[in-house]
Amino acid sequence: MNDDVKAPLTRPYSAPKRAAQAAATRRAVLEAARGLFVERGYSATAVSDIAARAGVSLDTVYASVGRKPVVLRELVETALSGADHAVVAQQRDYVLAIRAAPTAREKLTIYAAAVVKIQQRLAPVFIALRDAAVDDPACAALWTEISERRARNMREFAADLRGTGELRDDLSDDEVADIVWSMNAAEYWVLLVHQREWTPERFGVWLADTWIRSLLRH
Repeated sequence: MNDDVKAPLTRPYSAPKRAAQAAATRRAVLEAARGLFVERGYSATAVSDIAARAGVSLDTVYASVGRKPVVLRELVETALSGADHAVVAQQRDYVLAIRAAPTAREKLTIYAAAVVKIQQRLAPVFIALRDAAVDDPACAALWTEISERRARNMREFAADLRGTGELRDDLSDDEVADIVWSMNAAEYWVLLVHQREWTPERFGVWLADTWIRSLLRH
């Protein structure tokens, strides 16, 4: 008689596979939420609606992303970063390229091109956030936070431009930052691209040219 005890067969654990599945679920939830927030609005969208469109359970939405305000924040942050997760401005590829560019003209051109890419992802979500901020305190706080963060980043950008010695002397760094901040906004993109039907390419070329003509010495 064989007294050896054989261990039961087990399926090997695959951490990379599980991580990939979790990432795919997260993307599905965010994509479903994006579509619903844009189509219906934030307030009219329930978490159960997001779960149904993503093809997952309600608990999965909470586990993979979070509650509805967190879902909206993640949509904004990933749209800004162009990645599956939030990336601070100073570490984004286009910001590193701007910092490395030797002239103000090049910096502004790089940033205008980046705005075009960002707003194609961000504008519909940011407009949904703006509208939700009217009645929802959490959305209002997020709207204010993102707007103020953008303003701070533009002051850093203005200081970087000033370091080239090419900015107009009659404009302060705060004025330069405010001008760029207002023109890189989702609302500005919507006015020209969505309402006036400019192509993204036309918008990007015009934005760079306008910044160069209005902010730099000639």
